[in-house]
Amino acid sequence: MSRAKQNQRNKSIRFLTSPKISRRRDKYCRFEKYGIKYVDYKDPEFLKRFLNEQGKLLPRRITGNSVKAQRKVAQAVKRARQVALLPYVTDLMN
Repeated sequence: MSRAKQNQRNKSIRFLTSPKISRRRDKYCRFEKYGIKYVDYKDPEFLKRFLNEQGKLLPRRITGNSVKAQRKVAQAVKRARQVALLPYVTDLMN
């Protein structure tokens, strides 16, 4: 099949419903936005937002944290694990 026919065929594709093209939400550092200066290691519910199901820290590219905030979160999670407020490893966290 020639390229001209392939191009013509591709141009004639029609959808029954319009394809879902959604704009991704902008990532932002919630610590800077809400003015949070201190990450409390004694608040495990807040820290769970930054952990996945296995209890691992989520990376900055997913959470949108700044470098400073990510370091504070990592330190708080480590301290919470040390005093047994958060598990080191688990099967299902939430």
